[in-house]
Amino acid sequence: MSSANPLRQLTLDQLRRRTSVKWREYPADVLPVWVAEMDVLLAEPVSKAITDAVHRGDTGYPSGTAYAEALAGFAADRWGWTPAVERTAIVPDVMLGVVEMLRLVSHRDAPVVVNSPVYPPFYQFVESLGRKVIEAPLTEGRLDFGTLRAAFERAGKGAVHLLCNPHNPTGTVHSADELREVTRLAREHGIRVVADEIHAPLTTGGFVPYLSVADDGLSLMSASKAWNLAGLKAALALAGPGSADDLARLPEEVGHGPSHLGVLAHTAAFSQSVTWLDALLEGLQENRLLLAGLLAEHLPAVRYTPAEGTYLAWLDCRDLGLGDSPARTFLKEGRVAVNCGVPFGTGGAGFVRMNLATSPEIITEAVRRMAQACDKASL
Repeated sequence: MSSANPLRQLTLDQLRRRTSVKWREYPADVLPVWVAEMDVLLAEPVSKAITDAVHRGDTGYPSGTAYAEALAGFAADRWGWTPAVERTAIVPDVMLGVVEMLRLVSHRDAPVVVNSPVYPPFYQFVESLGRKVIEAPLTEGRLDFGTLRAAFERAGKGAVHLLCNPHNPTGTVHSADELREVTRLAREHGIRVVADEIHAPLTTGGFVPYLSVADDGLSLMSASKAWNLAGLKAALALAGPGSADDLARLPEEVGHGPSHLGVLAHTAAFSQSVTWLDALLEGLQENRLLLAGLLAEHLPAVRYTPAEGTYLAWLDCRDLGLGDSPARTFLKEGRVAVNCGVPFGTGGAGFVRMNLATSPEIITEAVRRMAQACDKASL
């Protein structure tokens, strides 16, 4: 039984009452289709898990393995792969989990290889550790193994490859063969792989968990993106059999950071809210097709390939003549906020990232404003 499309349940007026960063970063006349927050109501089981806990006064510290068990059940049903609950640990969120994994598997000065353009916090968190980022840029949106080999050789033995799967911002879902080649090259060069798989539930089929092909890897997963739970902090670190000893060295105090309400919410998402997720995925696919049609009509110079995963659209705006940062023009002249591609690293200049986890009406208005901005800029 399918649910109503979660992306069609809130009006713009209702959304503007929100106090999160998506709706408060810019003035009220700006239409925000940028940061990774979804314009949805919570799935009912998630909402009930939170409110029931509040009514019980159950707002203490997290405990137990229910979150890991819920993810294991979801992964088995969805991807035909069951992570071992005993090789998991709760961490505050995915990026803080990434930081802890880097500390576990490499020395304090070890470089970190990333596949640009990529999620800007990959640079920010790695550099805040005093580490050097080495880029291995994608080619046509996919992993380029010649480039990756060169980056591994430059990084040297003992470095880490921070893999984004599915990839943010392109939405690329890496194939099993691609992930096996990552593993082969990493072992050949003495590189450890840590995979950020936060967008994994936001795929329509064919997702391959990194640990299903690499027994010595580490992965971070969460319900955060797929069920809009960024404000309810909780994520899981997962280890393959060959990296179990690494995860076992995770400091006990790291587990103090997640929110108990977050753990309850994420558990309910994975275990009880799959019908809601399926309705969301259908709505996202409709929005991808809608965006493709709107761009063809109003901004034909923008190149866009609908993604295999995530709710993000990576738009190639280089032919618009707006320079490296077309997002500035869209904001100034069109009053629409998208993410500038430059902070995503090499390959991001001239691109913007657009959030499709919103209503068709907002997507339509956003494209109208972007086209209007181009017209103004050309005068």
